[in-house]
Amino acid sequence: MQIAANVGVQRQLQNLKNDATPAYGAGSSNDWQLHVEGALGEMALAKHLGIYWDGKGQMRAPDVGNVDVRTSNRNSARLIIHNSDPDDRFFFLLIGGNGRYRCAGGVYGRDGKRDEFWTDPAGGRPAYFVPQNKLGVING
Repeated sequence: MQIAANVGVQRQLQNLKNDATPAYGAGSSNDWQLHVEGALGEMALAKHLGIYWDGKGQMRAPDVGNVDVRTSNRNSARLIIHNSDPDDRFFFLLIGGNGRYRCAGGVYGRDGKRDEFWTDPAGGRPAYFVPQNKLGVING
């Protein structure tokens, strides 16, 4: 957990250095938390799938092996897929926080980009929000 938390801190420091702003209109009030939880989620998924996670990451590259992970602390969270997300990449949803997560499942980008999932719950940030009951379950 300490390694993943440090990765999240390094990501936020890099964003501050580069004067980067959050993607898709997300505010910046919890940038530190989002980067740390995101890195913790990536490491948790890597362990779940039995894949080595080096934590380096590159913009727009897969998070873990050849898949992406989205992490939320809300039990009712839906998997968010953006128009710009690759259709042929698999996206996992992890639910939890502070190093304890459950894998709710996932979908390929193309399967999550369905009109029925398009919504704008935050206002001004529309995307595809795939309900957990529509996610496939893949075990490592």
